[in-house]
This record gives sequence, structure tokens and C-alpha cells, in this order.
Amino acid sequence: MDNRLKTRGIYVEIPIRASLDEVWNHTQQPSLHEQWDLRFTRIQYLPKLDEADPQRFLYSTRLGFGLKISGQGESLAIRSNSDGEATSSLKFWSDQPISLIRAGSGYWKYIPAGNVVRFITWYDYQVRFGPAGRLFDRLVFRPLIGWATAWSFDVLRIWLEQGIPPKRSRRGGLINLTARCSLAAVWVYQGLAPKLLFPDSGELAIMKAAGILPGAEPVLLAAFGIGEILFGIAFLLPWFGKSLHILNLLLLSILGLGALLTQPEIFIAPFNPAALTLAMWALSLIALLNLDDLPSAGRCLRKALA
Repeated sequence: MDNRLKTRGIYVEIPIRASLDEVWNHTQQPSLHEQWDLRFTRIQYLPKLDEADPQRFLYSTRLGFGLKISGQGESLAIRSNSDGEATSSLKFWSDQPISLIRAGSGYWKYIPAGNVVRFITWYDYQVRFGPAGRLFDRLVFRPLIGWATAWSFDVLRIWLEQGIPPKRSRRGGLINLTARCSLAAVWVYQGLAPKLLFPDSGELAIMKAAGILPGAEPVLLAAFGIGEILFGIAFLLPWFGKSLHILNLLLLSILGLGALLTQPEIFIAPFNPAALTLAMWALSLIALLNLDDLPSAGRCLRKALA
């Protein structure tokens, strides 16, 4: 396949420390494939009339709220004895009117090198709904399904290399996402509500009691508010991990100590800084303890090499 064609579709590549047989079985057997691939909920092979025929299959993906996208496909798997490589080409389509994908094609390629298998996929598809469908695909769906492909490949890698089943990887990813989103929501709220929208509710008094830059407290408070909002947004970005949580623990400790020294009486109020700090500390610790074995789409090569 020409690399110029690969750049028009979705290309994902990951090295997996496993044998070709292991990678092949976990990707070619539907009962194993549907466990690690986030794009599919159910894969079912249909009976073949002849062993030489392509393997036809049914697939479905649950979207939630009772919605399900179903489709069909066929694949042809070839294992070469000359160079040890293997390839599985496929076509897929959906007749469901609500399916954005009308039809597509692609391949899986397995390239062994010692105790590592380079597992590669490329695929592309046509969409429904005319210009609106193409715009939605370009801006939303294609980046999302490309990320889901890469994330799923890393789930497979972790399963084969570390023995961590996909269900546990998904649960860990959900725990981490929940912790990050919760921390983001608290930081954004703390920067927006008491500092920018309602500074007279108590934050300004704390700032004045601290005695930092007398007379400039409103400006300083607004700057702190903007900083907290930006810090909260950082928890939603994929580029920050362990260092962001360590910084969060440090900042919470400094802010909690500052509040204790300037206005210790607020620590006996309902929902006081001590309770908030402990809860946010716990969220970062949960994320840190769950960070090492998390799947990441960033471990995959997402663009074909020239």
C-alpha cells in the first residue's frame, strides 16, 4: 500500500513484545478481539461454505441510550511462510441509516522481528449525510475513531506483554478519567465562582488578610482565578500526567497552609479548606497509583512513515 494512500485514511502502528501466534490469535479470534477493541461491542463470524472463501462477519457497537450500530464485513487472512509476515485484509459496510460509515476497507499487517511484532492497521471509509456528514467526520468522528484504534492497540499490547486483561485496563482508564475530570471541575469552579464572579464572598477577605500587595488584592485575586481555571483545564489535556498530579498535591498543600495561617477560623466552617484539600489530594493519589499500567493512544505511531 502506497504511503500516500495511508495518509488519506487512518494508520496506526505499535510494537508488541509477543509471538506472532499470540498477536494473531488475539486479533483473529472474535471472542478475544472484541475484548480489547473499543470500536466493537460484538463480532460474530458467519459459517464459510469453502475454506478458501473470505471470512464474513457481523459487527455491532453500542452507543448507549439503547442505540446500536450494526454492520457486516469480510476478511481474508494470509500468513506467509517465506518472510514470517502476515496480513489480513478486510471490507466492511453498514446498511443502517443512522450509521455515519457507509462502507470502507483496510488491512492488518503483522511484521515479526525477534521477540517483537509490529502490528499495523490502515483503513478508510465513505460516510453518509452528504457535506454535513463529511464535515462531522473530519472534525469529530475521524479523530475520535483514530484515537480509539490507537488506544485499543495499546490495550492489546498491555494484555499480551503484562497479562492485564482489557476489562481491567478499561476500568483503570475510567478511574483515571473520573479523577482528572473531577479535579478539573473543582479547579475551574474555584477559579471562576469565588475569585472572578463573586470575590466578595470571602476570597477577597482571605487575600487582604494575607497582606500580599496591599491595595492590589482584586487584581491579584483575578489573576489567581485565571490561573486556577487554566490549571484545571490542564487536567483534561492528554499531555500531562504524573507531573501535573504531583504539582497539584504541592499547590494544595501550599494553599491549605496559607489559609490556615491567615484565617484559621474557616477550618471549622462547613465544607472548609481541609475537607476540600483532602478530597482533591485523594483524587490525585488515586490517579497516581493507577497511572503506570494505563493504556495510551500516544504509544502508537499514528502516521505512516515515508
